[in-house]
Amino acid sequence: MRLKTSLAALLLGGLAATPVLAQDAARLHQRALAATCANCHGTDGRTVPGSAVPSLAGMPKDYMIQQMKAFQNGTRPATVMHQLAKGLTDEQIESTAAYFSTLKR
Repeated sequence: MRLKTSLAALLLGGLAATPVLAQDAARLHQRALAATCANCHGTDGRTVPGSAVPSLAGMPKDYMIQQMKAFQNGTRPATVMHQLAKGLTDEQIESTAAYFSTLKR
């Protein structure tokens, strides 16, 4: 009987942790997508002082989405961002903008 109780508690504990694990996986995926910006925009979206490339950390989500859409449709000039933005889905842009907006500048 004690074994059944222990197994039941373990199973219930595992089920309770599932939403947390899913959230962790989603955040990890979001962070991995945002890491693709690091070559130009720095680790965690923080460029070095004086850089011509803007920092993304702490950028307002809606502003970043607007700018990425402008890169996609060609209304904002760029060297490479218009090509990179065209390869992103709306969901990827939304996710990346949400990620960077949560970081401190």
